[in-house]
Amino acid sequence: MDSSAWSWEWFTPTVWQSFTWANPYFLDALWGVPLVLACVWLLRYLFSQKLPIAVVKSDIHTSALTYLRLLPSLVLALVVALVLLALARPQRTNERAEQWTEGIDIMIALDISQSMQIEDFQPNRLTAAKEVARQFIAGRMQDRIGIVVFSGDAFSLSPLTTDYELLYAYLDEISFDMIESRGTAIGSALAVVINRMRESRSQSKVCILLSDGDSNAGNIDPITAAELAAAYNIKLYTIIVGKEGLVPFGKDFFGRPSMVENTVDETTMRRIAQLGQGEFFRATDQAALENVFARINQYEKAEIKETRYKNISDYYHIYLQWAMVLFVGWLLLKSTFLNNLLLD
Repeated sequence: MDSSAWSWEWFTPTVWQSFTWANPYFLDALWGVPLVLACVWLLRYLFSQKLPIAVVKSDIHTSALTYLRLLPSLVLALVVALVLLALARPQRTNERAEQWTEGIDIMIALDISQSMQIEDFQPNRLTAAKEVARQFIAGRMQDRIGIVVFSGDAFSLSPLTTDYELLYAYLDEISFDMIESRGTAIGSALAVVINRMRESRSQSKVCILLSDGDSNAGNIDPITAAELAAAYNIKLYTIIVGKEGLVPFGKDFFGRPSMVENTVDETTMRRIAQLGQGEFFRATDQAALENVFARINQYEKAEIKETRYKNISDYYHIYLQWAMVLFVGWLLLKSTFLNNLLLD
């Protein structure tokens, strides 16, 4: 027998609260033990044979020793209670989980052409896009993310990295004068994305292309670039930001907003998303742009794998050992003066 089993700590509320019980319904039966004991005593009192004896009242003495006759019944009740505890199977479970993720490689291709200064977003389209991209990065976990910027030309601002603080710093540095060439070179942006991702071993490769205008620069056709991206299993999400028609751009001599005509090539952006097995979105205000990134964030979830190890330790034997010892004690008590031989 385990010597530690004879500690009184096994009967403290703290220890019992640390257990999980495999058969908890036996615990409910514990309430019946004192009830049965009380019923037995009551039946004995009411129906046991009584022998009338005439004695002088002065000869009747009461003593605490007279209550020792109740000890065998109490010990037997404890034996039954301990057996019920053992049947309830107290256990402690040590569960350990190991998690790991298969991250996603994500490139954000961001248009920084002059039209991104249009103020239908506040304070302008580029600033709004940078803030939403920051929120998107903050919502990722263990994914490698990179940034490509483009206007009349394109270049990689940040390689794929899990250093999100570095990405935040790069986002802060993005400005309209980073590229001298004017225009919108969507095909060139996709080519840079492909160059960054073609050697990636990730199971999921995603490009989020955000622009507000027609592809009117660069020496690579956007559709050709999209077909090449699809060949490298790069999923393409395209987002057009801004409204068509007259939009505010700067102020006139009197401080009033100047209105300019804005057009977008929605057909090409839809075709790019279709070739890349992704989805096309149109965002005309800040809230819509945030919703677009939130949806992409839901679509592209990293696969989380989990392995659980569970070690269960049983402690019923401790209470069974106590029950065995008390049962032997009860048998011995029945052979002493404490037992009422007339009842037996």
